[in-house]
Amino acid sequence: MDTDTLAITQEIDFSLLALFARADIVVQLVMIILVLASVWSWGIIIQKSINFRRARDEAARFDAAFWSGEPLDELFERLGPVPATPPERVFAAGMQEWRQSHRTDGALIAGAQARIDRSMDVAIAREADMHNGGLTFLASVGSASPFIGLFGTVWGIKNAFEDIAMAQNTNLAVVAPGIAEALLATGLGLLAAIPAVIFYNKLSNDSDRIVSGYEAFADEFSTILSRQLEG
Repeated sequence: MDTDTLAITQEIDFSLLALFARADIVVQLVMIILVLASVWSWGIIIQKSINFRRARDEAARFDAAFWSGEPLDELFERLGPVPATPPERVFAAGMQEWRQSHRTDGALIAGAQARIDRSMDVAIAREADMHNGGLTFLASVGSASPFIGLFGTVWGIKNAFEDIAMAQNTNLAVVAPGIAEALLATGLGLLAAIPAVIFYNKLSNDSDRIVSGYEAFADEFSTILSRQLEG
């Protein structure tokens, strides 16, 4: 590299803001999309992590209350008409159907066990949908961001080659800025995709474990009620 080329290259600003400012409008739009996707992904990751930690604490507290020996009717009354936590709502769905399955004379309506199980399954499915909300976006960011970044890179390199052809000069000072701007798009795509993929897998696993806990509780509760039905 000759002295003049080195001097010109050193004068070029390669900071992220400068690369963004010099980029083509298409590449700029790609960068903006990727940055917004990354910010949104981190928002979902942080919110879901907080929510799942709270859900585990709520499940532990409810399990302690459920197995404390307190009569189930009293526990149900204490929760009130609008239970605050997911395990309480699953329990309330089963208890509500249990009470509605009794006729005025105290006898049970036929098929009570199946209706109780179905009511709790519906409540669990509703809670699972809430837990899984937003995870699809993480999966989409993880799978699409590298290709969006690659598109920005291809477009940027195309513009760089056009600039080289117009300048009729392959000097590094002409080539380097365009290539750097193009590669920044790929870097932003990977920056958005890698955390999204990692945390999608982790949060999906956490959600499955929490929902499995609800299902296990529903099975235990259903077994308790089936004993009373048979008795």
